[in-house]
Amino acid sequence: MTQRIYLDHAATRFPKPAVVLDAMRSYSQTEEAAAGRGAYRRSQEASQFIWRLRREIAEWIDAESEHEISLHSGGTAALNAAILGYLQPGDHVVTTAAEHNSVLRPLHHLAGQGTIQWTVVPVDASGRVEPTELLSAVRSDTRMVAVLHAGNVNGIVQPIREIGTRLREEHRGDHKPAFLCDAAQTFGHLPLSVRQCHIDLLAAPGHKGGCGPLGTGFLYASLNVHAHLRPTLFGGTGNNSESLDMPLEYPIALEAGNMNVPALVGWLAGLQDRRSETPAAEHLEASSARLRGLAQRLYRELHEIPGIRLIGQPEHVQLPVASLCIDGIAAGELAMILDTEFGIEVRSGLHCAALIHAALQSPDDGTLRISCGEETSDEELRRLVDALREITAGD
Repeated sequence: MTQRIYLDHAATRFPKPAVVLDAMRSYSQTEEAAAGRGAYRRSQEASQFIWRLRREIAEWIDAESEHEISLHSGGTAALNAAILGYLQPGDHVVTTAAEHNSVLRPLHHLAGQGTIQWTVVPVDASGRVEPTELLSAVRSDTRMVAVLHAGNVNGIVQPIREIGTRLREEHRGDHKPAFLCDAAQTFGHLPLSVRQCHIDLLAAPGHKGGCGPLGTGFLYASLNVHAHLRPTLFGGTGNNSESLDMPLEYPIALEAGNMNVPALVGWLAGLQDRRSETPAAEHLEASSARLRGLAQRLYRELHEIPGIRLIGQPEHVQLPVASLCIDGIAAGELAMILDTEFGIEVRSGLHCAALIHAALQSPDDGTLRISCGEETSDEELRRLVDALREITAGD
């Protein structure tokens, strides 16, 4: 059997660290209890695990407090909690054509209902948004500006810090829109300080750079937006059970229902294992350097293969995510050939990003996306390049 080569890390990290699986198995077999649903020791310990995870996440994104972190079933759920919980009828939103459908679809839904208006700012041929153009779209009724940190189609990293700083300087006081950032591709990979970038709301899954299992995610909400976030899911929270009203305190207001404590325990173990005894910021600097080196090699090798067209290459490559096409071979067919004949797993299609492909000039059926992880070896990249050379030579 051909050895498996997994190059779809932008979808989810594989393999998950053994410490994650061991922590989940051990907890499920010996300690499992519903968090916040009992006064007995193990239920209280489950709650303590959750607060430890909040503190850990807060350190990774330079948040002021663990009380700014709510936990969700994924990045999509967290983004929906932010968008649907913050926006009100009559609001205006500014976003970009580079966004994932986890942002575009809820905004499209609200606009289709007549609840909000929205402006989608175009991006250049690499998928990058120009901050001046983005900020010029902000109006007096703009209540949110939503920009992803990095794209999942080609790894383009947006100028988040410049956007957040200028948004704060140019729109002070009550007229400042909330700045929402989707960090699905960068949490746990690249340094990102919510305070330095003046981010009000930031969402990410736990199963990519965070090393957690699927079905985990978080929403950071700065203290200044807590009073404006409304629950979007209603049910038990383990407290104030005599009241039919949802608690309004963040983060519990957005956490109705039982949490997946075994998964959260595994996520906590993964984050702690990644940085061992070093500060999260120090680990992220090392991770960023490793990924940048992988990205540069990936693009350099792909450039040297005749017959391959790279889609939307960033000027400064920071993440090892590349989209490509080969004339005469559909992206889905190319992915199938790599899988069945070479054991290489990559993704094909539009990658849940509806609007960016026009700017990138992708084929109608989308692109073949290669996304490496920090553990991707030189040998795996060599086998990918050899496979693509063989395919293009026989085309």
